[in-house]
Amino acid sequence: MTESTPTNRPTFPAGARPIIFGEVLFDCFADGQAVLGGAPFNVAWHLQGFGCAPLMISSVGSDALGDKVCATMREWGMDVAGLQRSEHYPTGQVTVHEQDGQPSYEIVPGQAYDHISAPAALAAVGQQPAALVYHGSLALREAASRAALDSLLQLDGRQSGPPVFLDLNLRAPWWEPPRIEQLMQRARWLKLNDEELCEVSRRPLTEGPELQAYAKTLFADCALERLIVTRGAQGVFVVSAEGLAEGRPVAANAIVDTVGAGDAFSAVTIQGILQGWSIAYTLDRALAFAARICQQRGATAQHPELYRD
Repeated sequence: MTESTPTNRPTFPAGARPIIFGEVLFDCFADGQAVLGGAPFNVAWHLQGFGCAPLMISSVGSDALGDKVCATMREWGMDVAGLQRSEHYPTGQVTVHEQDGQPSYEIVPGQAYDHISAPAALAAVGQQPAALVYHGSLALREAASRAALDSLLQLDGRQSGPPVFLDLNLRAPWWEPPRIEQLMQRARWLKLNDEELCEVSRRPLTEGPELQAYAKTLFADCALERLIVTRGAQGVFVVSAEGLAEGRPVAANAIVDTVGAGDAFSAVTIQGILQGWSIAYTLDRALAFAARICQQRGATAQHPELYRD
C-alpha cells in the first residue's frame, strides 16, 4: 500500500459536499487596489479548483464589490446559491496600512458577512447533505451570523449534526474566550497556529516543546479527531489518535507573498479528509500546495493547471 492510497476512507451521505461558512471580503490598500479574499472564500475557491464542489455560505452587499464577488465566483464555476445579497450592509472590507514596512489591518465592523440569514442559508443548502462544515471565528462576531451557522449544524437531522472543521483565525478584538471554547468543543477537526494555541490554552507563549504538550491537552479536552498546529517557517504538527505527526515546509522557488498559504493548507487538508488520505500523505500534499501559493501574488488564482498539478 502506498501513502497515496486511502487508508480509512470516511463514510459521508450520498451526494454530500463541503459547506464553507464565513466572510467574503476585499483587502483594500492605500493605492486603491482591492484584492478579493477572506479565509473561508479562499478555502472554497481552492476546493472548487480540486473538484470538490463546495457551497459557500456568506453575504455581500448590493454594491459594486458584491457584483464583483458574484461575477468572479461564476467565472470559476462556483455555486453562488449560498451567496446572499444585503440591502443594508456593504460587502466586507479590510483596510491594509503599511507601517514601518509591515502591513497592519483594520477589520471593519458592520459588514454584510456579519449578517448572514439563517433561513436563506438553509434554503441554499436545501435537501443536499453536508459532508462537513468549515468555518472560522471572525464571521461569528454578530448574533445573526452565529444563528445562521447554528442552523446549518442542525440541518441533516444527525444527533450531532454535520462534522465541523474549525479554522480558528483569531482576529483581535473580534473574539471572546468563552465563545471560542464553545466553538472548539463542537469541532471534529481544529486548525490553529502556535500563538493561537498558547492563547486558547491560556499558557505562556512559547516556541519550544511545550507546544506539543499544550496541543495534546487541548486535543483531549475537546475530544477532537485531529488537531493541526501550524508554525510558519517551522512547519506543522498534527495530534490524532494515531499519535503525533510532523511536517516541514516545502521550499518555494521564489516567495512572492505568504498571503493565503494557511488557507491553501486548509483546503488540501479538507480534501484529504473527504478522500480518506493518511495524515502523512495529507501533510505532504498540503505543504506542497501552500508553498506553490506562496510563489504567486494573492491567495487564489484562476488557473486550472495549478490544481491539476
